[in-house]
Amino acid sequence: MIIGLTGGIASGKSTVSAYLAELGAIIIDADKIAHEIMEKGKPAYRKIIEAFGREILAANGEIDRSRLGKIVFNDREKKRLLEEITHPQIIKEMREKIEENRGQNKIIVLDVPLLFEAGLEKMVDESWLVYVDRETQLERLMARDGLSYQEANKRIKSQLSLEKKRELADFIIDNRGNLEELKREVFFKWREINEI
Repeated sequence: MIIGLTGGIASGKSTVSAYLAELGAIIIDADKIAHEIMEKGKPAYRKIIEAFGREILAANGEIDRSRLGKIVFNDREKKRLLEEITHPQIIKEMREKIEENRGQNKIIVLDVPLLFEAGLEKMVDESWLVYVDRETQLERLMARDGLSYQEANKRIKSQLSLEKKRELADFIIDNRGNLEELKREVFFKWREINEI
């Protein structure tokens, strides 16, 4: 079984992903793959520099993700351009990892922030959304990344809203409570799918 795990920025998706790994799931992390394909000498590296210029590079020649983030979160067209460069490569890597792990008789979790935006729900048997209300999301993002209200709001707005994702998901994990409640909810769902 393949589960597509998604959420919004600062919704707690990474926490759920880490807990599912503890429970025995194979995690294929789209963000991790995105980091890898942007490393020096990797497929997307040169294309990103050509598209965004050398000012996005850090002193060591690697892409400075926070500089790149500032550009794409402030310009919808630049964000679309970055996705055009990275998404095909990320999807290719994810498909390869699915094939590598398919025979292990384990549940595979695709941890994908843009599951619905990129149309990747077609690759999974079930989609799970880690949900929080907008105010909680804003507070957590500002605290986590040291962003102003305006910056945090801009980043949240750059993604499909959690309310819209909620309509599309097969299963909603409510993360408005504490960590213990979150783990309990995930554990019960995990037990349920393992019994099927």
